[in-house]
Amino acid sequence: MVFGISFSPLVPVEFVWAAAVIAAVVAALLVLARGRGVLTRIAALALMVLALANPSLTREDRDPLTSVAVVVVDKSPSQNFGDRALQTEAARAAVTQRLQRIAGIETRVIEAGQADGETDGTRLFSALNATLADVPPDRVAGAIFITDGRVHDVPADAGALGFAAPVHAFITGTPDERDRRIVLIAAPRFGIVGQNQTISFRVEDEGVRASPAEVKISRDGELIDRRAVTAGRQVDVQVQIPHAGQNIIEIEAAPLEGELTPVNNRAVVSIDGVRDKLRVLLISGEPHAGERTWRNLLKSDANVDLVHFTILRPPEKQDGTPINELSLIAFPVRELFTPRPSGKLDDFQLIIFDRYARQAVLPNVYLDNIAKYVRNGGAVLVAAGPDYAGPISLWRTPLDAILPSEPTGHVTEDPFYAHLTELGRRHPVTRGLEGADEDPPHWSRWFRLVDARATKGTNVMNGPDGKPLLVLSREGEGRVALLLSDHIWLWARGYEGGGPHLDLLRRLSHWSMKQPDLEEEALRILVRGRDITVQRQTMADAAEEVTLTSPSGKTRSLALTETMPGVWRSTIEATELGLWRANDSKLAALVNVGPANPREFAEVTSTPDVVAPLANATGGTATRIEDGSGVHVPRLLGVRGDTFHGDDWLGLKIREASVVRGIGVLPVFAGMIGLLLLIGILAATWTREGR
Repeated sequence: MVFGISFSPLVPVEFVWAAAVIAAVVAALLVLARGRGVLTRIAALALMVLALANPSLTREDRDPLTSVAVVVVDKSPSQNFGDRALQTEAARAAVTQRLQRIAGIETRVIEAGQADGETDGTRLFSALNATLADVPPDRVAGAIFITDGRVHDVPADAGALGFAAPVHAFITGTPDERDRRIVLIAAPRFGIVGQNQTISFRVEDEGVRASPAEVKISRDGELIDRRAVTAGRQVDVQVQIPHAGQNIIEIEAAPLEGELTPVNNRAVVSIDGVRDKLRVLLISGEPHAGERTWRNLLKSDANVDLVHFTILRPPEKQDGTPINELSLIAFPVRELFTPRPSGKLDDFQLIIFDRYARQAVLPNVYLDNIAKYVRNGGAVLVAAGPDYAGPISLWRTPLDAILPSEPTGHVTEDPFYAHLTELGRRHPVTRGLEGADEDPPHWSRWFRLVDARATKGTNVMNGPDGKPLLVLSREGEGRVALLLSDHIWLWARGYEGGGPHLDLLRRLSHWSMKQPDLEEEALRILVRGRDITVQRQTMADAAEEVTLTSPSGKTRSLALTETMPGVWRSTIEATELGLWRANDSKLAALVNVGPANPREFAEVTSTPDVVAPLANATGGTATRIEDGSGVHVPRLLGVRGDTFHGDDWLGLKIREASVVRGIGVLPVFAGMIGLLLLIGILAATWTREGR
């Protein structure tokens, strides 16, 4: 219960002050005059002024409020190293038990940092602020952190905390910890396919003298370099980017004897391989309705550098026109179809023959060069016309060694629908084409098909009577695609509703140029949030089990389930951050979960130095709880002064906060009391004057 006095003036405050000044002047004059009854008159004047001020006696009924102490328990991944987890639990039990013994303290215990490795390190002060969001600053008794000291959101000054109370830190771990880690200095995010990229790093040893360390460098799981590196020195390594898409580079240092953990001995760099320009050579044997379809498709792709030639006047065509009157550009056969160093054949990723026949434009020696170009890693796509079935067919050239289908000599010119074969439903070039699941397919008919027998490769589309329409084949290091019709332009023109020509031709050309997403046999790991999906693309009837290896080396076997034709998947929750591996008997895949090199694992040795400056600024302290014989937690006391730590004790600030439950008000000059006071003083004055 608290007593007090309050004023509620009956007139404006200015009049009260004016009356007080007048009364003071009159009182001074009375004192100077030394008349009788001076004190009585002064008392009368004072009561009159007080009556104008209207004082009231107040009484407040208050209930004291508890002071709030927060215990923040660090549950970040680095707390799992060594005996830190056991030390943390022992300290938490001791702290909560001792806080319960302090009268007037309300204890709040929170765990923080479990998923902070995915963001920006261990963020304990953010959790503290969230816990105190509903607590006024004048009720905060302080905070106690149980952590290894590697906290990444420590405020720059104590004023940013939002309260004036001590912060204490109990540091887990031991002072003699040692650790080796890889520190990335510079690493590119993108690289041109076929070119080298420079990665800079250094090895750092903590707790021991710097010594040489063996470092292994791997790309996509394959060892590409091994070297001895002196700790503390920058190392630059050149890594070639062999393919488009993700190229995962691992830099791994040999473990240090007795080190805390090897988890940060490895650094991961993911470099996206991009092609500078995909150079495509398009050769149209003659002008025809579908020629523009190929040109428009390739010109619309900003990644493609297209060189297009249309043969308008083959050498055997002699009509008597003088050469000097012709405005045709000569076909640069020697320059285009001769390999390096004298020619540019190897500069192209894809050569397309669009209704091209043996027209004496390309001598056999150059066609033989093209066959060798394919075996060495190039690609040829043939969009065949009626000439493919005749005596001037490309089949009757040195290209027959790489072409996957032999013409029978007949051409079907009846309307038909193109259908996907069973293998075509699994192949990434044709899988999921819009309209393919209906019968007949929801696309327009074609009216010409070159009859052929598939001699090798994969037939992914059929024409009438099961005749091959689109055949894909691998030849040596390269690829060959054969489209046995020249009527795909009907889809492009919208005839009978058209068809998915853009999807088909784009996938076809990109498969020929070895786009990783269109590989028939592929193993991939996909990450979404905390879920890992292992995906196997295969042309087989079933997918074998996959072995999944976590960053810590734990393995598990996954049975995959078919989710669409040719695609098998299995999804699990990622319980660890870092590099995950999947492999079966043929393929392997890598993926990084979370940041490539989490800040949480950059420095893992325990230390009080990070939080000590802030703790000292608040009157608290940062101290280790492992004293060599076990966990030792200092005594905890409630303190009403400004000193919050001493020998073997730590203090929390006991607040005087309270809440008002009731208020009583008694006006002094209202009612009978005020009337009696005024009448009494006037009577006393009259009596004194009457003597």
